[in-house]
Amino acid sequence: MDSDFSAETHMPDSTPHIADGLLRYDRPTIILHWMTAFLVLFQFAVGETWNWPAKSVHHLMVVAHLTAGILLTAIMAVRIVWRLTEGRHLSDLLRPLDRIFALGAEYMLYGLLLAEIVLGYLWRWGAGQTMSFFGFLIPSPFARFPPLTVTWLHTLHSWNAWLIMGLATGHGAAALFHQFVLKDKVLGRMLPRGFLSRQRDDQRPV
Repeated sequence: MDSDFSAETHMPDSTPHIADGLLRYDRPTIILHWMTAFLVLFQFAVGETWNWPAKSVHHLMVVAHLTAGILLTAIMAVRIVWRLTEGRHLSDLLRPLDRIFALGAEYMLYGLLLAEIVLGYLWRWGAGQTMSFFGFLIPSPFARFPPLTVTWLHTLHSWNAWLIMGLATGHGAAALFHQFVLKDKVLGRMLPRGFLSRQRDDQRPV
């Protein structure tokens, strides 16, 4: 009797944890997502401001931008492979229209990010300059491009960066709308377990 009663009283407690785990993205997906978001913001901020400071600081910002670009290349490669193999997909849980918008925005961001990475390499190497990874120089694998082509690549790289930021901002705003207006816990699926509940507990008056 005691063991049956104990099992009955503990079963309801375990079920939400199982369901919560199945309704959340897996840990590698969450980590890769936020690493990508941080690097994209970092790259945009550095790229838009590196002409402001003195030449020595400008050089350090360029090296940081190049290094972060190579890191972003690796993260995007791992992210795509993980998504196509072991990564958890939760888009089927959305309503059809929401699913179309969510997947459309996601695939567009993937495409723009990959294009931005390729444009960055082509612009740098096409101008006859080396890539830099924490100071380790990687020379161009091809001949220098004509100046007009380099200028064109630079312009595309800059415009594409603004497109990424615009789409990413909309993506973030949609997640916040779902979380705090529709209250369907969409944002919580991409946050560490219990993060939002801890935030609410911290905000409660003592």
